[in-house]
Order: sequence, then C-alpha cells, then structure tokens
Amino acid sequence: MVRKRYSDDDVLKLLRKIDVHLHNGLDVLSACRKAGISDKSYY
Repeated sequence: MVRKRYSDDDVLKLLRKIDVHLHNGLDVLSACRKAGISDKSYY
C-alpha cells in the first residue's frame, strides 16, 4: 500500500480544519474522521 506524503501546507490546512471541528464541540476521533485522517496520524 502506498503512503500519501502531505506537503507542509496540506498538514497546516488539516490541522486548522481539525481545530475548527474541535472548537465546534467534536471529539478528536470525529474531527479527524471529518478531516479524512486517522486519529493516530493526528497524534
């Protein structure tokens, strides 16, 4: 299985998107799923 390599800008966009979801009341697992990454990648 080929792993996807994210650019620095892509990582920042994902982290901002997750941060918005967290401030809207979602837990980390749900916020990561909405952003399209696993919770293990977030940590």
